[in-house]
Amino acid sequence: MQPDRLVATPDLSQLPLAQLQAMREAGAEMLECRRVLARAGLNLVGEVLRDALNRGETFYEFDHYPHDDVYDHDSHAQYYYHSHRSEIGEHGHFHTFLRPAGMPAGVAPLSLPSASIWPQGDDALAHLAAVAMDASGWPTALFTVNRWVTGDAWYPAEQVIAMLERFRIDHANPSWPLNRWLGALFVLFRPHLQALLERRDQTVRDWAAAHPGTDVFEDRALDVTSQMPVSVETTLALVERAIAAHIR
Repeated sequence: MQPDRLVATPDLSQLPLAQLQAMREAGAEMLECRRVLARAGLNLVGEVLRDALNRGETFYEFDHYPHDDVYDHDSHAQYYYHSHRSEIGEHGHFHTFLRPAGMPAGVAPLSLPSASIWPQGDDALAHLAAVAMDASGWPTALFTVNRWVTGDAWYPAEQVIAMLERFRIDHANPSWPLNRWLGALFVLFRPHLQALLERRDQTVRDWAAAHPGTDVFEDRALDVTSQMPVSVETTLALVERAIAAHIR
């Protein structure tokens, strides 16, 4: 990872008390989802792979798990899990999206000349963020990617930031604890995701300026556009500190 794409942990001390309290509740839910799975000898990554492995399928790099993705027909949130970055110590990562029917009013993807045809209509989904997981099934980092990586449309950072609160999967496929956990992640790490998306757009602008005449959104030399190591436990401790400062 290039140093200019690493994003510092945001300062939580200036956040409103109500947001901090929501983050505390979300973090507690994430820990609870892990706890109930661990009692049965399970983890979050195992939940998303379970059906495929129970069918006797081999776990292949780059394949989507589940194969047809996870989709909520009410929120229009979508995600899948896959693996291809084991060289950096990652087991795999979740890619998360929102489809147009679930987006706030007034948003629209960029309309730019491109070397490829971008998806249209209901397929013009927005990639929100990716969540890197370790072999124990716990998150280690959040990151964003260039458009060609996931084949979505490209929405400006401020529009994607407005979509973050709309990500939720309110059903039990492939796993109720996993879906609850992933929704809670978007609350606990909301400030982190905002910072990542802002850096994502800055990375793209800088890359385009440094490579005139190329289609930045299709340039295979630019894949990860921003990244931030994260810890649920450390973030919760910072949230508690910020809440305590508010109420003193």
